[in-house]
Amino acid sequence: MKKISLSLVAISALFLTVSCKSDTKKEKKEEVIEETTTTIEEKIEEVKKITIELTPKSESTVKGSAVFREENGEVSLTAVFEGLTPGEHAIHLHEKADCSSPDGTSTGGHWNPTFEQHGKWGDETGYHKGDIGNFTADENGNGTITFKTDEWCIGCEDETKNIVGKAVIVHQGTDDFTSQPSGAAGARVSCGGIIE
Repeated sequence: MKKISLSLVAISALFLTVSCKSDTKKEKKEEVIEETTTTIEEKIEEVKKITIELTPKSESTVKGSAVFREENGEVSLTAVFEGLTPGEHAIHLHEKADCSSPDGTSTGGHWNPTFEQHGKWGDETGYHKGDIGNFTADENGNGTITFKTDEWCIGCEDETKNIVGKAVIVHQGTDDFTSQPSGAAGARVSCGGIIE
């Protein structure tokens, strides 16, 4: 009788162990599915994108488009232009997304929420958050620039980083990175407001 009882106890224990292992595996599978779903949802939420059109200013023919994309804490800019004079041109972010004036001055000055001196991006002596730099137009007047930074954001609450409500301005000339407050880059030849 003792042998039968012990056998029943052993079988019950084995069944419980197998059952627990099965439940544990099921729980782990459910956790993995839940984590994967959460990760996918977070990635979808993390990617933000704004595409803008730039229109001619100061009686120029310069037009283009710019795409801002925020992912993993960095904002990238890719912009393409046509109608430029061959050579280097400055590009900056300005204070206001208002391109209503014929010369683009309705956008205000360079976006400078941290009150730094104008300069080359990343320079230790200081630079505006809008000091993107220069890019080159080819002999046909076409130009492209790409730029990436963790010092911008799209629609966040940090006003020292949020680019929404600012404007992209392309200048006739080159930014010398030293003249204050704008780098002596010349007329504003193209403008586009960064609006969500």
